[in-house]
Amino acid sequence: MPELPEVETIARGLHTRVSGDGIESIWLGGKPEPLKSPAHEIAATLEHTRILTVRRVGKHIVFDLAPNNVRSKKAQPAQAQWIVHLGMTGRLQVCDPQSEVLKHTHAILKLKSGRELRFVDPRRFGRLSVAHGFDAGGIEPLEVDLDRFINLFRGRKTPIKSALLNQKLLRGVGNIYADESLFRAGIRPRRRASTITRDQLAKLMTSVKEVLKEAIVLGGSSISDYVDADGEEGFFQLQHRVYGREGEPCLVCKTPIKRIVIAGRSSHYCLKCQK
Repeated sequence: MPELPEVETIARGLHTRVSGDGIESIWLGGKPEPLKSPAHEIAATLEHTRILTVRRVGKHIVFDLAPNNVRSKKAQPAQAQWIVHLGMTGRLQVCDPQSEVLKHTHAILKLKSGRELRFVDPRRFGRLSVAHGFDAGGIEPLEVDLDRFINLFRGRKTPIKSALLNQKLLRGVGNIYADESLFRAGIRPRRRASTITRDQLAKLMTSVKEVLKEAIVLGGSSISDYVDADGEEGFFQLQHRVYGREGEPCLVCKTPIKRIVIAGRSSHYCLKCQK
C-alpha cells in the first residue's frame, strides 16, 4: 500500500499536471467497492468544477475544487473536495482520451484541457469519496513537535510498531517507514511504547522525519505496483536498511536481519542494533 512518501510524490505530480484544469464530466464504473460516497454524489460534486490544488492528507490524495468561474486560488476557499485513497494497487493516470482504457478502470474524469484523469485499481481496495473540509485524523508526522510526539505514545502498552501504524495517532506512516525509522532510532518494534524514554522518543521522531523526507526526495519505494503520476518508479527501496531484508546482514553490524509478525504485519529489525 502506498505510504506517506508515495502519496506525497503522486499528489505533487498531479498538482503540477492538473491544477487549474476543469472537470467537465465523470464516468464511474459499475463496481461498488471503490465508491465510499454514492456515485451520484461524486458526479454532482465533481462535474463543472475547477481543480484548485492537489495535496496529500495522511495517505489520501485531496483534490480541492471550486466552481469553474473562480479564477484565483486565493480569492475563494475550496467549495468541495474529491478524496482518493489508493488502497493496495490504485493508480491515478493523466491520459490522452485516445489511449487504451485499461481493465480495472473505475473512474474517468474528462478535463477541459482535453485530457482524462483515470483511476485504475485491479484489487479494488482503493476508495473514492467527496467531502467538505476533509480531515483524515491523526497528526502530520512531518509537522509534529517533540511534546506532541511524546504525548502520542506515553502510557501506551501496545508495541511501538503498532502505535506508529495507528493512523489516529500519526497519519501516513506505514509498514516500510515504521521499520526504517525504528532501525535508525535503535528501538525494537516489539518494545512497549510506554517503556521508551523521552530521549529515545526524541530520536525516533527525528528518524521518522528524516526517513520520510529522504523517501519523498527519491520518489518513494517501488515494492510491487507503485508508480508516480508520470508512471515512474521510486528509488527509496534501494536505501532500505531493514525492510524486506530478512536474513541479509545488517548494514551496520552484519547480524542477520530478523523478521517477525506484529498485529498481522511483517516487521524487520536488527537484534544487535535495536534494543
